[in-house]
Amino acid sequence: MSSSTDRIHMKGGITVNGAHAVARTLLDSGVEVCFANPGTSELHFVAALDDEPALRAVPCLFEGVATGAADGYGRMTGRPAATLLHLGPGLSNGLANLHNARRAGTPVVNLVGDHATFHKKYDAPLESDVDALARTVSGWVRRCDDPATAGGDVAEAVAAATGAPGQVTTVLLPADVSWSDGARPAPPIAARPPTAVPARTVATVAAALRTGEPTALLLGGAATREPALSTAGRIAAATGARLLCETFPARLERGAGLPSVERLGYLAEGAMAQLDGVRHLVLVGARAPVSFFAHPTLPSELTPDSSRIHTLATTADDIPAALDDLADTLAAVAPAVLQAAIRPTLPTGELTAETAAAVVGALLPEGAIVVDEANTSGLWLPGATAGAPRHDWLTLTGGAIGQGLPLAAGAALACPDRPVLCLEADGSAMYTISALWTHAREELDITTVILANGSYAILTMESQRLGTSTDGPAHHDLLGLTRPGLDFVALAKGMGVPASRADTAEDFAARLHEAFARPGPHLIEAAVPSLFR
Repeated sequence: MSSSTDRIHMKGGITVNGAHAVARTLLDSGVEVCFANPGTSELHFVAALDDEPALRAVPCLFEGVATGAADGYGRMTGRPAATLLHLGPGLSNGLANLHNARRAGTPVVNLVGDHATFHKKYDAPLESDVDALARTVSGWVRRCDDPATAGGDVAEAVAAATGAPGQVTTVLLPADVSWSDGARPAPPIAARPPTAVPARTVATVAAALRTGEPTALLLGGAATREPALSTAGRIAAATGARLLCETFPARLERGAGLPSVERLGYLAEGAMAQLDGVRHLVLVGARAPVSFFAHPTLPSELTPDSSRIHTLATTADDIPAALDDLADTLAAVAPAVLQAAIRPTLPTGELTAETAAAVVGALLPEGAIVVDEANTSGLWLPGATAGAPRHDWLTLTGGAIGQGLPLAAGAALACPDRPVLCLEADGSAMYTISALWTHAREELDITTVILANGSYAILTMESQRLGTSTDGPAHHDLLGLTRPGLDFVALAKGMGVPASRADTAEDFAARLHEAFARPGPHLIEAAVPSLFR
């Protein structure tokens, strides 16, 4: 007996149920992966996946893993993955990593099941204002109330997600729309292209760069990737401008042979020092820098009052073309200054955040994808890895912790021929620790390093900056992770991931070298002291 998909292919005019139309439309629109945590209202879509084996279904034990994995996949491919989430509570569980995806400009398509249209009036226990929840993180939301429009709604969602600058989109799919006949798959819809930057904007920025006054380019979006990054390097070489990038870039290509880019500091004091004296700040796919949190004595806007801000291109614009035009206008033909190939010497002795970074820099494989949620334990990582072989660096774009382990899963599925290194703080890891099960189940080539300092050290650091007490029992009770301690080796093994613990720099180097040499998931618990007590 032929499947529903066979009937669609053989007789294009025949209708199917809404779930089958949605699945086929996703595939025809270029969506190849669905990170799923379904419930009762999504079971007809689960059944439809049996007829669409090319749409890879990846189970996740928590919705925040599904949404974070979709973010990692989208960052590395530029194409959206789908998520399958259960009603408002399921979407709510995934909101934090959708927030990170929104800040990254990642294309993501959420399919959120809802109660059948005729059932909603009964206010069943799982009923919620799912439309309002979706709008908090989505740039585009559509409620599908008719199986006849299901295919078209999903095609529009994919186009909206993929169009410049990339965004989270959400389709709310009531159960009766999924199970009812009368639907047809819809053809793909062309995504909105990036906007061309006007010549007058390029000329204005070029004039600022020709003043001879201290200037800097602040890069974000596509500007942190080849070939735009190399063009920005040529502009810097021609004008003397400094190359900076956002504190948390979505995807930064870096390493030996690429222009070296200085990330803007996380702390307001550091960022203000980096920008001190800059008279012209040119934004290229980046926002004007502001502090992450308010401070009683520090400004929220970090650019000096004496500095002028010029926007060359936003993330909705054609950033590579804008940089090309700017380079042509400036006659920037000299090559960019490239990062030299240099690695730290493998350290010995005590394992600290600094020696751990040196080990990573010494051993990082060529073509690696580094997912960085090391937080305070990652302060030395940029310097230690700057001259390593070329690699990609993915960061915590929206500041909502619990991103690293899911992001690594999505990146590994997107690029199965590249090793993924997930550098994860212990407190952050516990938000989405169940992602390790997905690492194991999908046999993903991910090496996870848990930098275990036994505390939420970043909050102790912030307390010290604010001048609040760090000695009281509430501070230690709420920010400490040692009563009881966390055994990440046991946690990983319990979910099928081989794991070990490193207590010295030599131990860490040996275990990291072994993990890189063996494809598949691994976890190393690296015991490092906290920088803030």
